[in-house]
Amino acid sequence: MRISEETLENFSISYPLERLAPLERILFIDIETTGFTARSSYLYLIGCAYYLAGKWHTIQWMAENYSQEAEILNAFFEFSRLYRYLIHFNGNNFDLPFIQQKCEQLSLPHSFDAFQGLDIYRRIAPYKFILRLPNCKQKTLEQYLGIDRKDVFSGGELIGLYHDYVKNPTEFSENALFLHNADDLKGMLETLPILAYYDLFNQPVRAKKVQANYYKDANGHTRKELVITIATDTPLPKLITASANGCLLRGEDSVVTLKIPIYEEELKYFYSNYHDYYYLPTEDVALHKSVAGFVDREHRVPASAANCYTRKVANYLPQWDVVFEPFFKRDYKSRELFFELTDEMKKNRQAFSDYAAHVLAMMASTY
Repeated sequence: MRISEETLENFSISYPLERLAPLERILFIDIETTGFTARSSYLYLIGCAYYLAGKWHTIQWMAENYSQEAEILNAFFEFSRLYRYLIHFNGNNFDLPFIQQKCEQLSLPHSFDAFQGLDIYRRIAPYKFILRLPNCKQKTLEQYLGIDRKDVFSGGELIGLYHDYVKNPTEFSENALFLHNADDLKGMLETLPILAYYDLFNQPVRAKKVQANYYKDANGHTRKELVITIATDTPLPKLITASANGCLLRGEDSVVTLKIPIYEEELKYFYSNYHDYYYLPTEDVALHKSVAGFVDREHRVPASAANCYTRKVANYLPQWDVVFEPFFKRDYKSRELFFELTDEMKKNRQAFSDYAAHVLAMMASTY
């Protein structure tokens, strides 16, 4: 077994990783194999990154031949006993199951039961389209963030190189195998700032500033919009813009702005207990039977679900689930939901924070 250790001098990450767990308890892991399934391929390298004495370090265990799988697994699990939090890239789908299956295959008494984990891939994959990424491979995220790596080989190309190394070890092949894994480890550390996008859509939202603006649309018509400025705890590494359902999102550094259309029109509030109402066709309104009983019979009919409503002209904001009540609609069968922008809400900063979170969730689910 070959072991490589390195101290990453003058290396730092801008993402507040300590919010997840104490840095000294976090272990990054990445493996190299000769295939995708543990039964028919070999595990030949396990690499880890860890924080100690104010610096980041890497350690790697490589099997010099196919019979040293158990040796590198035992070395890894012995080293990892001091850690409780694993961070990896798509490790839930590949690295961790592969190691677990390999341990079972080799009758080794190891497991990940004592660990908590964070999969960078799983956290970012839902936002692939809103970030305009072609895929969520680690190298793609590195390119998105402008991260350069020394390694020029792909994981697939290294499979043949490892088989050659087993038959005829050379310094070049050994360095290339270690370098690829080391760059994967460093790349994981350097791509951590991309988790700021996950935080934006999943952490509690704080509305810092709220205002209503007037603007001219493409046809020169005057429109009204609500502008909510959000203060983020984690700076975004790159500018992000998105639009959905008439809403606009712009995020840069620690400032995120949402623009939502305000609709000034007449909408309808539909009563659910329509059996208790009469509909008055002439007035186009529904009245409770306790009141409508005084209306002449020829001017009233039993209300139905579709006409049991009250009409109101006001300023409205859109919503995509019933978050704020009462909710209004344009017509009974309309799927668009609205709620009134009342004077009371204008004084409620928490309500705007909740609404901003609702808009962000809509945008994330739309892409």
